[in-house]
Amino acid sequence: MAKKQQEKSRQTMQELMDSAFVLFGSKGFVQTSVAEITEHAGYAKGSFYRHWNSKDELFLLIVEQKFRHYRAERNGKVDQAQSLEAVMHIIWDFLESILDDENWSSIFLEFTVYSARNDVLRQRMNKSGYRLSNAIFADLVRDHIETGYPPEKIGALNTALFEGFLIHRALGTQLLTVADVRSAAIAMALKHGTQQG
Repeated sequence: MAKKQQEKSRQTMQELMDSAFVLFGSKGFVQTSVAEITEHAGYAKGSFYRHWNSKDELFLLIVEQKFRHYRAERNGKVDQAQSLEAVMHIIWDFLESILDDENWSSIFLEFTVYSARNDVLRQRMNKSGYRLSNAIFADLVRDHIETGYPPEKIGALNTALFEGFLIHRALGTQLLTVADVRSAAIAMALKHGTQQG
C-alpha cells in the first residue's frame, strides 16, 4: 500500500512540474501562480504544498532535473576527449542543446534574473546543480590545460559568453549568432590554455 502511495505522490509531483513548465513557458515564471499550476494539472492547491513550500522550490527542482539530463549526455563524451579543443566543442554542443529548447532557455534566463534579487535564492542558484557553473566548466577542461592559466577563468568566460548570448537572443538582437559566440569561446580557451595559443 505504501509503495502505491509513493508512486501516486511521484506522479502528482511530475504532473505539477509538467504543468508548471508549460505555464512558465507561455506566461513566464513571475506571472504564473501556484493556483494556475494546480488548476492546469487538475489538482487542489494543497497538492502543491505537500511537495514544495514555494514556486521557487518547484522551479529549482525543474532546473536540477534539466541540467542532470543535459550533463548526463555530455559527461560520457568529455571522458573520451583527447584535447582542450575537443572538450570545448563538447561543451558548446551541450550549450547549443540548451539553446535548441528556446522555451527552456527563456524560462531559465527569467528565473536567473529573478533570483538575483533574493540572497537565499541567489546562493542556491550559484550551486553547480542549478546553473552553468564556472566550477563545472573548470573541472571539464582542467586535465587539458597545458599552461598555467586557471581553468576557472575559462569556465567563467564561457559562462559569461553563453549567458550574455541568452540575453541578446531574448532581446531579439540578431547581430551575433551562436556560431560566433562558440567560435570566440573556443578561440579564447585555446589561446590561454594551450602551448600553441
